[in-house]
Amino acid sequence: MSQTSLQSISPLQQRLRKVGALIGGTPLYPIENLDIKKGVKIFAKLEWHQLGGSVKARPAYAIIREAVNSGILDGSKQLLDATSGNTGIAYAAVAASIGLKITICLPENASEERKRILRSLGAEIIYTSRFEGTDGAQQKAKQLAQKYPERFFYADQYANDANWKAHFYTTAKEIWEQTRGGVTHFEAGLGTTGTFTGTGRGLKSLNPQIRLVSLQPNNPMHGLEGWKHLETARIPKIFDPFLADEHIEVDTLEAYHYLKILAEKEGLLVSPSAAANLAGAMKVAREIEQGIIVTTFADSADKYEEVLKMIFS
Repeated sequence: MSQTSLQSISPLQQRLRKVGALIGGTPLYPIENLDIKKGVKIFAKLEWHQLGGSVKARPAYAIIREAVNSGILDGSKQLLDATSGNTGIAYAAVAASIGLKITICLPENASEERKRILRSLGAEIIYTSRFEGTDGAQQKAKQLAQKYPERFFYADQYANDANWKAHFYTTAKEIWEQTRGGVTHFEAGLGTTGTFTGTGRGLKSLNPQIRLVSLQPNNPMHGLEGWKHLETARIPKIFDPFLADEHIEVDTLEAYHYLKILAEKEGLLVSPSAAANLAGAMKVAREIEQGIIVTTFADSADKYEEVLKMIFS
């Protein structure tokens, strides 16, 4: 980049460009030690290998970059959003790197690890009812944004197109290149729905024959942080109900079973939602005779100490 072009962007934009080098580019890990048919392969994107330690680094960075480049977020306002934890951590990691302040609305029953990480990254946390989940956190964030428009930029990850576009332009492209165009199925759980929507659209644009499988919990009172049971939750505006070729439900106990399996047979300590994605991939694998299934492991087990104690005790 020339000196002239560097001078044409703000210091905040310059810092953002440097941070961008730490986003995406995650490895594709082959699941090789489970009982999978000879003609079927399963791969997982290890999304904790980036700034912020989760798949949410991609949309968080994209949302902040778009807001900064458009002039909406120039340092005079705080970024405000609702989260179950991972997006908040990703926001906080990017914001700390470029000198922005953020406020996060978080359900009070979020894990202590997530709360501690958010505080250590300098985020201001506003706790919301544990009984209302992320829907309640969204409502609180919206109220704050309406009451203090001069103080906050409300990112609204559930309705922000930069969320799914981050995966359209990065995650899908990486999967395509890492499988040399061989991917036949992509599946992922639904939370904000950005990963599934963006990656799915991106892969379909490269090969319309790729089958997309969406996953969600099999009941409202599930234990998969970050996932939504869409029949009983507020459906994110970015969700495309016509995108998936197939829908699969995953039981929380089944996900916990695969947590142990991944640790024992693959040497991977992952989050419950990552294990749930593997549970979904295994169901797809049993349905087909040949193919390459790709999913995402949103984050590692680092933020789930209490869950791991319960499962491995």
